[in-house]
Amino acid sequence: MNRVFSKFDAIVSLVGGGVSQIADSSIVYHDGQSPPSDEEVNAEVVRLQEEYDALQYQRDREPEYPLIADQLDYIYHNGIAKWKSDMVKPVKDAHPKP
Repeated sequence: MNRVFSKFDAIVSLVGGGVSQIADSSIVYHDGQSPPSDEEVNAEVVRLQEEYDALQYQRDREPEYPLIADQLDYIYHNGIAKWKSDMVKPVKDAHPKP
């Protein structure tokens, strides 16, 4: 599932908490923050999206790893080196870091 960041996501990232969006898409600042400029918001949307996209390999790997109980059992019976080569390496090879 690909996530697309909104201007509201960017505003929350830039100013922190105490921000809400009402039905007409207006932004309300609750803690006296200064609203960021449109340029700052647009740049933050791009930054958030790039950061998210760069970590896609992690999201792809996660469902392919066995359950932690199964991994621990494998380590107990076969050792860490065998666990790394048999359980971890194939997933990392299938979904390498960019």
